[in-house]
Amino acid sequence: LSLYDATCQIAQEIAEKIQERNRYQRNGESSAKLNVIIRSSLQNLREKIDQLKDLLLRAVSTRQITQLEGDRRQNLVDDLLTRQKQLQASYKNEGTEPDVIRSSLMTGGVKRGVTNPWLLEESEETRGLGFDDLRQQQRRIIEEQDAGLDALSSIISRQKQMGQEIGNELDEQNEIIDDLTNLVENTDDKLRNQTRHVKMVDKKSTSCG
Repeated sequence: LSLYDATCQIAQEIAEKIQERNRYQRNGESSAKLNVIIRSSLQNLREKIDQLKDLLLRAVSTRQITQLEGDRRQNLVDDLLTRQKQLQASYKNEGTEPDVIRSSLMTGGVKRGVTNPWLLEESEETRGLGFDDLRQQQRRIIEEQDAGLDALSSIISRQKQMGQEIGNELDEQNEIIDDLTNLVENTDDKLRNQTRHVKMVDKKSTSCG
């Protein structure tokens, strides 16, 4: 347990050093010395976590602690390992603003205008409402959304029907155009036949003359 407390302290100090390194870089100051310290501290943090894992395994296997307590401590070690990976990623990102926010969260503070979502105030619409009131309000909102969806569905259905009617009208117009085309072709054939007949009659009348 004392090693766990010391390891948590190391992680806290690393997060603060990364914040300080990022602040130096934004101000154009040299951060080479801090980078060396952070890199060494990260290595030390990793070694401490490995020691914790070994000690915990030994304590569980030799029944120095119960299995339930072992599981609880394993969760603490897992959290430390996750934090170590986050710190490693923040260190490699060279001080971009998201890392400042992440480091602030890991140190338990809220800095540079970052708001803790758990501390947001309740909205005026729901303030003072009981559970039943909130449930009724939610049901009313859902009903309004359903009504809006029904109206939208009705509009889409009408547009679909209009599209089908336009398509049917186009098909009828195409059929009329096809009939006119056939009629024109038939008329043209008749005209050619009549013209040919007239020429033949004119030729015969000329021969008789």
